[in-house]
Amino acid sequence: MARSLYEIYGQPVKAFAQAQLAPTRFTKIVDLELIDGFSEDPIWINEMMKIKDRYSDHEEPVILIGCGDGYAELISKHKAELEDVFVCPYIDYDLIKQLNDKENFYKMCDKYDLPYPKTKIITKDEYESGQKVEQPFNYPVALKPANSVEWLDIHFEGRKKAFIIKSADEFYDIVGKIYDNGYTSDLILQDFIPGDDSNMRVLNAYVDKNHQVKFMCLGHPLLEDPAPAAIGNYVAIIPEFNQDIYDKVKSFLEKIEFTGYANFDLKFDTRDNSYKLFEINLRTGRSSFFVTLNGYRLADWVVQDYAFDSLKDQETVFANQDPSKYFLWLGVSPKVFKEYAKDNEVKDHALQLLDEGRYGDTFWYDKDRSVKRYALYKWMMHNYTKNFKRYFTAK
Repeated sequence: MARSLYEIYGQPVKAFAQAQLAPTRFTKIVDLELIDGFSEDPIWINEMMKIKDRYSDHEEPVILIGCGDGYAELISKHKAELEDVFVCPYIDYDLIKQLNDKENFYKMCDKYDLPYPKTKIITKDEYESGQKVEQPFNYPVALKPANSVEWLDIHFEGRKKAFIIKSADEFYDIVGKIYDNGYTSDLILQDFIPGDDSNMRVLNAYVDKNHQVKFMCLGHPLLEDPAPAAIGNYVAIIPEFNQDIYDKVKSFLEKIEFTGYANFDLKFDTRDNSYKLFEINLRTGRSSFFVTLNGYRLADWVVQDYAFDSLKDQETVFANQDPSKYFLWLGVSPKVFKEYAKDNEVKDHALQLLDEGRYGDTFWYDKDRSVKRYALYKWMMHNYTKNFKRYFTAK
C-alpha cells in the first residue's frame, strides 16, 4: 500500500504498529512509529486518541487504513470516536464481526448463493464434552479457525494458519492442541478441494462510500509459502480475467452494503467445475501489490474516493482484460518459482513473462534502494529458499 501511494504522491506513508516486519526496515517510503501493545484495546484506542490530537488541524483528509485483520476490526469498532478527524473507510462493527468470523461468513454465502466448500462447525464445548468429534468427510480434510483475529494470539508447536489433515489420529491431535492452548471460538472443518496452489484464485475489490463496487482485480496464484506459520500466503501471482467471478462477488458486496477494500480467496473445484470461496479479508493482502504492478494502483482508490470525491460517476473497472499487458508478481526469487511451481500452461505463461522481463516484487523498489535494503532482500530470499527445501510438498 505504501509503495503504491509513494509512486503517485512521492511522500512517505505514516504508519503505526506494535512490531516491525522485515519489509518496513531501512525504508524511505514508510515513516513507522512503533507503540508497545498497539495491537489490542485498550492500548490501541488510547494511543489512537493521542494520535488524533496530532492530526486535529490537518488540512487534507487523513485516511486510516488497517493492513491486518486486527487493525481493520479496531478501526471499525472505534469509528464513532475517530471519524471527526479521520476518514475510516470501513463497514460497521457488527457486519465486520460477521465477515471476519468464517462461520457467519458462510451463512451469508448461503443467503447470497455463493459457493463454498462443504463445511462442519466444531465447537469448544463439543471438544470438552469428552465425546469424539464426528468428521463427516473423506481424508484429507482442511481445518482452520473461524475467528482469525483470536487465532493471532494462539501459539503452540505445529501451529499453522490452516491445516491439511490426512488421518483421524492427526485430526484428533490437532483439535486437542488448538483448544488446550487457549483457543475458544469455533473451528471450521472442510472438505478438501483437490489440486495444487495453481487452483487458487485471489480477488481484490474496492467499494466506494456509496456502497458501489468501483474496482475488481483477479489474480491466479501459482505458488504459496509452505512454512507452517505462512500457509496460504501467495508468493507468485499472474493476473486473470473472469467476468462470472467479478459479477457474483460484485453483487454480494453491493447487497450487503459493503465499504472499503475486500480481499477474497477462492479455489477451483475440478469435481464440479466451480470456484468456491474460502474467506473474505477486510483489508488488502500482503501479495496485493500484484494489482499495482499491473497498472491499477490499488491504494489510490480510497484516496480518490474520500479526498477527491472522483469515483461517484465512474463505472466499475474489471481488471486484466488484456493478457498482452500482464506482469507476474513474485514474492520469491525466479529460481524458487521455476523449481517449485507446478508445470502447466499458466506456469508456461509466467515463464514467458520472466523471459520478457515483465515481472516484479513488492520489496525491491528502485526509489527505495540502499545497501541495507539489498542485504535484507537477499536474506529474505535466502530464507524462502531454505523454507521451500524444508517444508514444500506437492498437494
